[in-house]
Amino acid sequence: MTKRLAIVLTEGYADWECGLLMATARHECSAQTVILTPAGQDATSLGGVSIRSAGKAEDAAPADYDVLVLCGGTIWQSDDVPDLSAPVGRFIAAGKPVAAICDATLALGGLGLLDTRAHTGNYASQLKDVVPTYRGAELYRNQPQAVSDQGVITASGAAPVSFAREI
Repeated sequence: MTKRLAIVLTEGYADWECGLLMATARHECSAQTVILTPAGQDATSLGGVSIRSAGKAEDAAPADYDVLVLCGGTIWQSDDVPDLSAPVGRFIAAGKPVAAICDATLALGGLGLLDTRAHTGNYASQLKDVVPTYRGAELYRNQPQAVSDQGVITASGAAPVSFAREI
């Protein structure tokens, strides 16, 4: 059975953070990668790459995908942060992995998912500086590789290779 990855890209997404994952998943693992965006709107990356959305990120369902991936980018520290609590919650409840890289880890921190799981991100103080409700500092792993714990995969923006490997 072909694996399906729901890759959430936002306006200002970081091109390099999920590019290797998408290429490797499709060409080395014969998986399908489906690009979802907030409200189903097309998006343009930090590098100017425009991408057409296949659907709304808010509607992502674990019955349709094997993993939900949140790509980093400028939106995660802006006033336009998308509310992806519903799809993230559905995937966690279904026992399917949720992955976030770079600033997208802030969304998982805001949902409390990093309070009880080993995780990483861009730098040790970012989560507590940006997410007032974050309570997982003792579980933060200050390392250059992705971290996977209890169905949640996190990585810094400098770790797209290990992020792809963990997924």
